[in-house]
Amino acid sequence: MSTPRFSEILARAQGYESQTASFLCDLIRIPSLSGQEKAVVERIMAEMRAVGFDEVKLDGLGSVIGRIGNGPRKIAMDAHIDTVDVGNRANWSFDPFNGHVREGKVWGRGSADQSGGMAAMVYAGKIIQELGLARDYTLYVTGTVMEEDCDGLCWQHLIREEKLTPEVVVITEPTGLRIYRGQRGRMEIEIEVAGRSAHGSAPERGVSAVYRMAEIVKAIEQLNTRLPADEFLGKGTVVVSEIHGNGPSLCAVPDYCHIHLDRRLTWGETRESALAELAAIGRAYDAKIFVPRYEVPAYTGKVYRTDKFYPAWKTAADHPAVRGAQEAYRGLFHAEPVVDKWTFSTNGVAISGMHGIPCVGFGPGYEEQAHAPDEFCPVDHLVRAAAFYAAFPSVYRNT
Repeated sequence: MSTPRFSEILARAQGYESQTASFLCDLIRIPSLSGQEKAVVERIMAEMRAVGFDEVKLDGLGSVIGRIGNGPRKIAMDAHIDTVDVGNRANWSFDPFNGHVREGKVWGRGSADQSGGMAAMVYAGKIIQELGLARDYTLYVTGTVMEEDCDGLCWQHLIREEKLTPEVVVITEPTGLRIYRGQRGRMEIEIEVAGRSAHGSAPERGVSAVYRMAEIVKAIEQLNTRLPADEFLGKGTVVVSEIHGNGPSLCAVPDYCHIHLDRRLTWGETRESALAELAAIGRAYDAKIFVPRYEVPAYTGKVYRTDKFYPAWKTAADHPAVRGAQEAYRGLFHAEPVVDKWTFSTNGVAISGMHGIPCVGFGPGYEEQAHAPDEFCPVDHLVRAAAFYAAFPSVYRNT
């Protein structure tokens, strides 16, 4: 692809600035918590059809699959279309679902995390169709469900049940227009400890499950300091994110205690290694340690079960997907891109971490805006992201 073609793509994206921002505002105005995405799905499908996608359909979980082209090279781009809730509305200076443009930004829940990526992808599809770019590749644009509750579940379903196996996937989570090529993994872990109840007036007669768990918690705090690090992804971490104990009454020694762990996995750490570390701590207390299951129905009613284990992934710095992303960035914006990683987790845990399909990330909005009050996405980011998504497949196929 020559530089003039880059210029034409960018010009088209700039020309669709207002439409892209308006579409994003529409998405924000439709609340779409995990498992409640039906209405926003319908709006996305309508826009895909309006801008000229060749095919628009749903999978069994209710994720949107838009197709452009019918060439032999299969490339996908993904945005999750569910959002977290708004939290304490007192922390917002406006209605979180009032998507609007002000001061060069689109404001509202999901603007950065991550409906902005969805809006930019749809208008990238319009540019690809208008310029006839999909001559020897097939592009799949996916708007996936339930990521906020169970990252990667939607792509486990797409790969295993829908047999969608592209050779590369662009993840459009917010990157601040940087190119990302990995993230730490994560897993949720539950630990339960039993005790023996007794009247609270005579605690020496019982065995407090809470006190037993306190020793485990202290050991986990120390474990966090010893976890390994990767030069690119960073250090593994573990934090106790919830604790609950109970007994026969509030005037009794508690005979049960439960904690929930948020475990972040760096490169080389596995489900087995993480559980073994905790087993060594909990053995003296007969602790029960397990990974919980996710089995919540999608808005379609389908239940697709998975353990809450999400492996780390990274794409090599010299992989064609990363080099293609860099070349597209340079060609469009005449600048050198920053290549980095996400702090949080994405659908890449399934696409790359479980199934080995290379991923590269590029998204409008800032990672720091995810799950934050007064969330926003710069309009200019939408334009640049749409141009990048339109250019990337043509560049990648020649890399």
